[in-house]
Amino acid sequence: MVARPSIAVIGAGNMGSLHTRVTAQAAGCDLVAVVDVNPDLGRALAERYNTQWLPELGSLQGIDGVIVAAATPAHRDLALEIIRAGVPLLVEKPVADNLSHTEEVLDAAAAAGVPIMCGFVERYNPAVIAARSIVDAPVYVSSTRHGPYAPRITTGVSWDLLVHDVDLAVQVLGNDIAGVKADRGYFHPSSRSGAEDTVDAVIQFASGAVASVSASRISQIKIRTMSIHEIDRMVEIDLLRRNVTIYRHVEHSNVTLDGDGYRQQTIIEIPEILNQVEPLAGQLTHFLGLIDGSVDADVERAGILPAHRVVDAVQRSAGG
Repeated sequence: MVARPSIAVIGAGNMGSLHTRVTAQAAGCDLVAVVDVNPDLGRALAERYNTQWLPELGSLQGIDGVIVAAATPAHRDLALEIIRAGVPLLVEKPVADNLSHTEEVLDAAAAAGVPIMCGFVERYNPAVIAARSIVDAPVYVSSTRHGPYAPRITTGVSWDLLVHDVDLAVQVLGNDIAGVKADRGYFHPSSRSGAEDTVDAVIQFASGAVASVSASRISQIKIRTMSIHEIDRMVEIDLLRRNVTIYRHVEHSNVTLDGDGYRQQTIIEIPEILNQVEPLAGQLTHFLGLIDGSVDADVERAGILPAHRVVDAVQRSAGG
């Protein structure tokens, strides 16, 4: 068991900066390096959090875990290098730039017995955790993940945003996927060719359950919502505010007041969520558990592929 793991973060961009901050502030590990080929970005980030900057990964001796937050096209080669060194890794989503490379990385990790997890950070959102604890028999999930255009993102919105909600839908409804239908929409003039900026998908499950997920990078406001529908209630999650609202319809009837009318009654519950840990910090805690063996590495690895397969099917269904 590693008493206090030494963690290196690869990537000094937006997500790398966030991972670096959370790792540096964590009580359960030590941030030992920031790795980035850009000396200006890498050195500045390392200095901000009192650690060393490295232009390349190099030897992993003395490092107990690596967080890969570099650009997506670099994920595959970096992940395979880390796996060959036998070091546990957390790879930002998606694991690689296509399904085949993702499967290659996961197969390599399984063969080498190296723990690996994917940066599905919404799994650790306190509101998601609370909602999943009270849901019994979900039949339908709907999700909206919209936001303003981000020119720094080179991948399509399916891999950039939609993958989070696909993963949550799979977490709630299971991974027995029966079918996927999708439509890609607008392509921003500044986006890379083939990188869609809107996508809507319907995922059908063998149980009969359905998930409807929508992602967009051309909204003027940031929206992150998810609704889990059961036969007799709906659990609504605001992923940004990290709160949950439960709706239960109890009556509808025709009434006569000053004339014909209609009345319906819905009970609304807003449970208090006491554990408001930052999702990225919760994810890091889970990764540390993967390193020390308290998290099942086989279960963790098996939970990565379903969402990647669905997003690949979304791309193919939408003609991507």
